[in-house]
Amino acid sequence: MIQALKKLEEDARREVSSLSDSKALDGLRVKYLGRKGLFASLSSRISEVPPEARRQAGQEINRVKQLLEALFSEKEKTLIPHPRFSEKKIDVTMPGTFLPAGRLHPLSRVIAEVSRIFGRLGFSVVEGPEVETEHHNFEALNIPLDHPARDSFDTFYLENGRLLRSQTSTVQIRVMEKSRPPLKIIAPGKVYRPDATDATHSFMFHQIEGLMVDEGTSFSELKGVLLAFAKEFFGSRTKLRFRPHFFPFTEPSAEIDIFWESCGEWLEILGAGMVHPNVFRAVHIDPEKYTGFAFGMGVERLAMLKYGVSDIRNFFENDLRFLRQF
Repeated sequence: MIQALKKLEEDARREVSSLSDSKALDGLRVKYLGRKGLFASLSSRISEVPPEARRQAGQEINRVKQLLEALFSEKEKTLIPHPRFSEKKIDVTMPGTFLPAGRLHPLSRVIAEVSRIFGRLGFSVVEGPEVETEHHNFEALNIPLDHPARDSFDTFYLENGRLLRSQTSTVQIRVMEKSRPPLKIIAPGKVYRPDATDATHSFMFHQIEGLMVDEGTSFSELKGVLLAFAKEFFGSRTKLRFRPHFFPFTEPSAEIDIFWESCGEWLEILGAGMVHPNVFRAVHIDPEKYTGFAFGMGVERLAMLKYGVSDIRNFFENDLRFLRQF
């Protein structure tokens, strides 16, 4: 036993002295001092030593174990750490490295700003599903199957019979189905129409539609709300023009233009009107008791006018050179 322990000591010294990295040292430590290593295997045979020699053998076992532990510990101090275990030193006096802060997409900024303005006017923000039924997207909005206005509000149809909403007026219908007047809401979100993509059109864009319903709600209140919004969003000198128009879900209806001083022109920004009685009947609100107005605006249109963007496609191409301007 004693001779075997001395041989184990000599082998360990020789192998440790030839090592050059910490990973190999860890492997050798397991070989000699692991639970199933050479030392454990040898020391477990002490029962085979004659009784009169066991005390000396036990002392030798303790000596060799301590020697091996010290041998590996001293060698570890002299080795270059393996790259996997190396630690980089940090100079805490150096200034830190900061990543550039992100920012809101221009469309998100417009939606947030419009929501804040109407929030101060007492409107709540409501969202709804983008996948809709024909009832909510057309029929409840006074656009039956044979109505010619379906061409203007056509959309993408899914195999399950549903469709992608072509206006966020669907949210107004859902709110009126569940809640009774008075109501003051705006509904921002994505809408879809099968339009050819060019500088001013996209098959997917964003809308913000608004609705106010109460007893005695009038067209003059609609004009006041929209003028207050326009002056807040575009500037205090903003002028609006209301032109008669047709929408199947409002009557009377109007297109609203803003006077753009830089080019001396009237530019359309949204459509609006008084809620059609048929829409109220579809959601079981008495049109003899309640009146209301609705309006809808394209977010991209607002952003293009506010920021001087000439091509709607810039908003969706994720070109950082464009997005960093905002």
